[in-house]
Amino acid sequence: MSIHQEVTIDATPAEVFGVLTSSSEFARMTGGRAAEISTEVGGAVSLFGGEIRALNIELVPGKRVVQAWRSQAWPEGVYSVVRFELVPDGKGTRVVFDQAGYPDGAAEMLEGGWHQMYWQPMNALLAGKAG
Repeated sequence: MSIHQEVTIDATPAEVFGVLTSSSEFARMTGGRAAEISTEVGGAVSLFGGEIRALNIELVPGKRVVQAWRSQAWPEGVYSVVRFELVPDGKGTRVVFDQAGYPDGAAEMLEGGWHQMYWQPMNALLAGKAG
């Protein structure tokens, strides 16, 4: 079970990395929903007011974010590994996203959720900042 998506964000890899790893920028992107994001490998992450919990596995500034990620709605102990690979693409960034491992029946909701909760608001927040 895995999800693979590739999207272009109208911002630099450093700016995209900043949104993914900054509590205040992530909260801005999500319309003010609480976010607490550690900037340390092994650090805890809480997104969307605690609906999503994660641990940072790998953080390479401007290049990659890898997290062990779970929805509070999932069975106890079930985690996905999410990987955001940031590739320069002209004046923007190509986000190569992969998510591996999630409960049966969650794929459709997750696939649409990444677009609705991440890619669209991230593009709206960062549009025009690439330079």
